[in-house]
Parts: sequence; C-alpha cells; structure tokens
Amino acid sequence: MARKLVTRRGFLAQSTVAAVGATAGSAVARLATADQEKTAASAAPPREKPAGMQIGFHTGAFNSANFSFEKCLQWAQRNGVHRIECGTVDGASWLQGLGYFPHVALYEDPVLVRRQMENYGVEFSQIDAAYPLSGKDGPLYGVPYVMKAIAWAAQAGSPRVDTTDGLHAPKGLSDEQAMDLMKRSYQQIIEVAEAHRIIVNIEPHGYFTTKPEFIGRMLKFCDSPYLRMNLDTGNVFIAGQDPVAFLGRFIDSVNHVHVKDISPSVAAASRGKQTGVAASSACVIGEGVNAENVKKCIAMLGDHGYHGVLSMECEGQGGPMIERSLKWLRRTLAELNIPVT
Repeated sequence: MARKLVTRRGFLAQSTVAAVGATAGSAVARLATADQEKTAASAAPPREKPAGMQIGFHTGAFNSANFSFEKCLQWAQRNGVHRIECGTVDGASWLQGLGYFPHVALYEDPVLVRRQMENYGVEFSQIDAAYPLSGKDGPLYGVPYVMKAIAWAAQAGSPRVDTTDGLHAPKGLSDEQAMDLMKRSYQQIIEVAEAHRIIVNIEPHGYFTTKPEFIGRMLKFCDSPYLRMNLDTGNVFIAGQDPVAFLGRFIDSVNHVHVKDISPSVAAASRGKQTGVAASSACVIGEGVNAENVKKCIAMLGDHGYHGVLSMECEGQGGPMIERSLKWLRRTLAELNIPVT
C-alpha cells in the first residue's frame, strides 16, 4: 500500500478516564458505585501523553553479550534511551542468577526492580511474556505465565505485556481447534488484564499471528480495549507479508512496535518459510532489505497519531550494532518531523 510521506503530523489529544463518584451511604449505593468502578476500569486503559514517539529497545539485543539486566539499564542511560522491554523468567535461571542474562525473573520484587530502573531514568515500555498460546500446552503453561506477568507488570510500572502464538501449526489440532483454544485463553487473560489495567498485546510471530485473516479474528477474541497489537516489522516481513499493507489493515489496533530489519542473506534464505526472527535480528536497523518498509511504517504511524514506543530489536554485539540502529532511528524520525520524547 503506497503512502506519501508528509512532513507535518498531528497527534492524538490526551484523554483521561473520569473518576468514579463519592462513596455511597447505603448498601445499594455502594453496590452501584462498585459497578461503576468496574465499568470504568474495563472501559479504557490509561492513556499515554500525547507527544512524539518514544524510542526503546528489547534487552534481547544483549543476549549474546551476556549482559545483566542492570548493564542494559546502564547502556540505556549512557545512550539517552528511556524505555526498555525485557523478557520474563517464571522461576530461577542460573544464567539470570549469575548476571549473564539481560531479562528479569518474576520472583524478583517488581517494586524494587522499578526503583532500580528509576535510578537510571528508565521505565518499562512492555514486558515480554510471549509463551506460545496456540498449542495444547498453551492453557497449561502459557496462560498462568501470562497472568502472573500481568500482575507483576502492574507493580513494576509496565503498561503492557506481550503475547504470541507458536511458530508452527500445533500438532494434533486443526486450525479452528487451535483458534478456539486461544480464544478461551485470551478471554481468561483479559479478565486479569482488565483488573490490573494492563494492555495485552498480540505480536505477529507465529503460524496464526502473521496471517492477517487469523490475527484479525484474534484481535476480536474479546470486546476489550485491553487487547491490542504489538506490530513487529521484521516478523511480518520474514513471514512473506508486506509490512506496510499489514500495518494499514491493523493500524487502529497497534499499541507497541518492534522495529526490526532483515539482512539480505536471511531474507533470501527464509522469507516466506519462517514466521518470525529470533529475539533480536542480526541486522542493523536501516541497513537491511526491510529498511524502507520500516520508514514507511513509522510515517504511517505518525500520520495516524501514534505516540507510543518504537522498540528496537537488533543484535547489539555488546553495543556497536544497536548503537548504529539507534542513530538511524533518530535520524529517520527527524527526517519525518516526528519528535522524540
């Protein structure tokens, strides 16, 4: 879908959810007030400040560098990046415990983690709880993991949690059976998300989510503003889709964006054969075959009033590759007259 890039953009105005009325004096009034509170809480998630776009990164960029989570915070502070996204471990991990893993464990106290981040001027844009929900073990392992991540995110100051499906068609299930399984799972997850006022994003990363006809249905699993999309420009491209057309179809649902480029060699070998790229693409953003698509997507988002996070997913190599990606992204936003906040 061709779009003309423009140099001026409008941004959505700030809106807030109205406060619920004063405490009622009678039992009937208290029940009515409780119903109003429940309706207000589930009606709309908290809105972000209307401004330009924000730049962040996924700590998966430093998997191969064996960074600790705190070392990722130090990199963010040093490079003037104030949003961060990380994976979550539901339990203990020797790599994480020894400080060689750039993600967080859910046994860590979320308030203390939030305070640690505040010391570096960094906050969560999203936490990653993308255990595949499309297989038979999705309800058994994935749903409790996501729900625990939601409650943790609410205390850690993260406004959203990322989810997805499996890379391949689930064994022993037809497409419709898997879709029905995921619908039940997401309905259970969203009930918890609404209680904590945490947005649950579906990321295009697997067999179902990279196909427009399926993810379109998934985004309607629940009639709730808390079920949205995390667009991943690289996963959509490697799955054989046009990222610009894909975004055009679902732009109203986009709540968070993974900015990811693809190297020519990976594109030649894997495009249309895979449904996603590993945690961080081994390609500097802006130097691959997906760069023009990424730029067009950013322009479309700006025209549409998106003022959320562009989270870089790029193998960092301890810094050099992701630093080049950061320079390209800042330069691109400047060319498009989109402020960075």
